[in-house]
Amino acid sequence: MKSRLFAAIALSLAAVTAQAEDGKLSIELNKFEPGESGGCRAFFLFRNQTGNSFEAFEMSLAILDTNGVIDRLLSIDAAPLPVQRTVLKLFEIPEIDCSDISEVLLHDLPACKPQNADPVDCFPLLALDSKTSANLAQ
Repeated sequence: MKSRLFAAIALSLAAVTAQAEDGKLSIELNKFEPGESGGCRAFFLFRNQTGNSFEAFEMSLAILDTNGVIDRLLSIDAAPLPVQRTVLKLFEIPEIDCSDISEVLLHDLPACKPQNADPVDCFPLLALDSKTSANLAQ
């Protein structure tokens, strides 16, 4: 009886580990274009393969200029992020040309809450990428 219980627990832990390894929330900085107000418009693609929809997902970003100096901090709300979907979100980065951005640093996630669940630490779930001239890093 005990061996069956241990086997069941081991299988459950293996399933949770496999889901954690495979179930990523991919964030891609896909494109920059000049914004309407003179800044830079950033296009982000969110691919949610975590198995959970997120009702809250806020990112705190540091925008670095071409000298690697923090130009500004920007807080953006990307929620909702449905499970098994790719979502496009556009955000304005004011008062800086796109060509003057060398890096976008994701330095904090003030809110990360799966639907109908308690908030979680989402950093281990993230996979970051950029198709722009600026690096997207954490």
